[in-house]
Amino acid sequence: MNTHYKTYVAGHQGMVGSAIIRALQLRGQTNIVTRTHAELDLSNQAAVRTFFEIEKPDQVYLAAAKVGGIHANNTYPAEFIYQNLMIEANVIHEAWRVGVRQLLFLGSSCIYPKLAAQPMTENALLTGELEETNEPYAVAKIAGIKLCESYNRQYGQSHDVDYRSVMPTNLYGPNDNYHPENSHVIPALIRRFHEAKVANSPAVTIWGSGTPRREFLYVDDMADACVHIMNLDKAIYGAHTKPMQSHVNVGFGEDITIRELAEAVGKVVEYHGKIEFDTSKPDGAPRKLMDSSLLNSLGWEAKISLDEGLTRAYEDFLINGLSLRK
Repeated sequence: MNTHYKTYVAGHQGMVGSAIIRALQLRGQTNIVTRTHAELDLSNQAAVRTFFEIEKPDQVYLAAAKVGGIHANNTYPAEFIYQNLMIEANVIHEAWRVGVRQLLFLGSSCIYPKLAAQPMTENALLTGELEETNEPYAVAKIAGIKLCESYNRQYGQSHDVDYRSVMPTNLYGPNDNYHPENSHVIPALIRRFHEAKVANSPAVTIWGSGTPRREFLYVDDMADACVHIMNLDKAIYGAHTKPMQSHVNVGFGEDITIRELAEAVGKVVEYHGKIEFDTSKPDGAPRKLMDSSLLNSLGWEAKISLDEGLTRAYEDFLINGLSLRK
């Protein structure tokens, strides 16, 4: 990678964006551009245009997004589709307008059909109905993939545009959102088990049946994969991906049930009460396991185990979670 490139990381205060900055810095990258939401509202086209005209970065990591778990997606569908569509449309278009050649868009495994064959391969995209609870978010993320592919298709030769997309599995780790209602499953479980331990509660209730299977990837592994993919030679990347379906899955390679996950989190937190399941709450998709063989063929594999990752995540929660994620 060229350590002298000016690199803009959109969403640098989030879990993924902050991990990408750590990964870049580990590789000697020092010319990193960031903006807080207060400094730059990425849903404001005029503001984004002005930013790109001033900064003119060489690379863009588009990690900014409105994200959340099942409850948040169910409760705020309009916000999820609108904000994500606006962010990605503004950033991708304005990056192209000022001549940014390299951009990496971060999507989500929810882009795949609810009943996609497992493990899910990249070519499962748009082959079936989406999971109802997060369909608006998924549609927005699919639009981001297609934006990248469309700009490549129209401007790849004439402007040497090279915009890529990665689809991470469920992520967790430092700087996660520990909100009691709007967080993803691992940070929600960490907070719930910790509070139950402190209160000496006899039981913790988990949404759903506990039977759905999910795959989890530590966020620093994800960031490492992002930097790896961004800096692959264009010919190598193009040889492994299809022109009209050029996104790449980023997963750990194994999945577990939500019940097994809850037990693992309880063990890390050292909560010794009962774990109960509220089957009146939605489960979401029955299984979501990514096929990451394409990424593996491009020279990258996950390194951090779930047990090690959960231990690190709980340490982060004890230091930052209670004070920063009320």
